[in-house]
Amino acid sequence: MEEPQRARSHTVTTTASSFAENFSTSSSSFAYDREFLRTLPGLLIVAEIGLCFNGSAFVLYLSAAVVDASSVSPEREGHNFNSWAASSFFAFLVTICYAGNTYFSFIAWRSRTIQ
Repeated sequence: MEEPQRARSHTVTTTASSFAENFSTSSSSFAYDREFLRTLPGLLIVAEIGLCFNGSAFVLYLSAAVVDASSVSPEREGHNFNSWAASSFFAFLVTICYAGNTYFSFIAWRSRTIQ
C-alpha cells in the first residue's frame, strides 16, 4: 500500500557558511581596487595592458594595410582604382596612428618602471 503524499511546506531554510559571512558586496570592499589602480603596481598593469593592446592592433592593422595595398591594381576592370588607393592610404594612416600610440604607451610604461 502506498502512503498518501504529504503537503509540502512553502518555507525554505538556509544556512550561512563562514565564507558567505566574510564575503561582502558593499562599496567598501571595492574601495581597495580603486586604491590599487592609484598605486605604482596598479598603474604599471594598466600601462602594460594598453601597451599590449596598441602593439597587437599595430601588427594587425599593418598586415591588413599591406594586404590591402598589394591588392590594388589599375588593370582590374569594373573597380574604381581611386577608391582602392584611398582605402590603402587610410589603412596605412590608421597603422601609423597605432604605431605612435604604441610608442607613447611604451614611453609611459618605461618611465613608470624606472621610477
